[in-house]
Amino acid sequence: MKVFIDIGHPAHVHYFKNFIRLMEQKGHSVVVTARDKEVTFQLLNYYEIPYSSRGKGKKGFFGKLLYIFRADYILLRKARKTKPDLFLSFGSPYAAHTAWILRKPHIAFDDTDNNIFEHILYVPFTRAILTPQVYRRHYGKKHIRFDGFMELCSTHPLRFSASPAQIEHSLNLSEGEKYILLRFVSWEASHDMGMSGLTSLEKHKLVKELSAYARIIISSESTLPVDLAQYAYRIHPAQMHDLLSRASLLVSESLTMSAEAAFLGTPTLCISKAKAGTLDEEVRLGLIELFRTNDGLTSRAIEIMSDTKSKAIFQAASKEIVSDKIDVTALMIWVVENYPRSIPILRKDPDFQKAFKPGPNNHQILNKLT
Repeated sequence: MKVFIDIGHPAHVHYFKNFIRLMEQKGHSVVVTARDKEVTFQLLNYYEIPYSSRGKGKKGFFGKLLYIFRADYILLRKARKTKPDLFLSFGSPYAAHTAWILRKPHIAFDDTDNNIFEHILYVPFTRAILTPQVYRRHYGKKHIRFDGFMELCSTHPLRFSASPAQIEHSLNLSEGEKYILLRFVSWEASHDMGMSGLTSLEKHKLVKELSAYARIIISSESTLPVDLAQYAYRIHPAQMHDLLSRASLLVSESLTMSAEAAFLGTPTLCISKAKAGTLDEEVRLGLIELFRTNDGLTSRAIEIMSDTKSKAIFQAASKEIVSDKIDVTALMIWVVENYPRSIPILRKDPDFQKAFKPGPNNHQILNKLT
């Protein structure tokens, strides 16, 4: 089988990297196109995943509309050369359009239920849409819900083992030295339209007050001001999950990075006005503490850093919750390899997906899938 994957964000590399590796081990081939966004190409190169670029994309509503035609053309030209059997993406309109033109199936994974702009563009052209159970929107018979989260594609214990020693070496940390990771986003994505995060003044105040409790490291989509540049994350982006796992605390405007840190057992404070089913569920489970405004954010961060048991408490809670979720990568492989019959099977018997939950009764199935 030949699978065509379109990647639009660095997070999507993590969603699909294990799928690509395992599918190729099983004798399948994978074709990848990718948007030139942040560290996407760096990650693809690091994981030795060949890809074709579809450019940087555009900013603003009308810019994004015009970009559709260019990206569709690039993917269509690539697909006609490579002749894939199936298209797979994280809600990519370009993959959906290309698949529809070529009369091939497009399977989409999605968890961003507030991204109405892209839903309008890809849903009508997609054969199957798989989302976490708590996803708020409904797509009828083509919609399959799974008991897990997209971030588990890369953070699930079956898929990731932390290397704290590597991070300590890369950051030149002394023994037992703590650090706080701050994540700032650019607010230019289609699902961020109309939203904003911390002001420059609030960012400076956060850094100043928290630096008294631990070393500060900043990961930012936008260029940092000169006086904050010294805190910039300077190790390879492929080490981000190791960095998140070793951190004493994450304060983040990014929902994705908040979820990644939470599933890795790191205390996580997310500041966002976004409304998403996955975010609500992560808050309900106690994995993430959500702040709609800056009020109380710094004081809660200081409270966590002042409690020597905070990290261990969050790790224990995360481990228990993750152990009850499916291995999303295993599900992804089975769905693709067994398409189209996989979709009606999952729709008819939602409990079938329990086979992708690690456990003594499921290891034979999982071994076959991996």
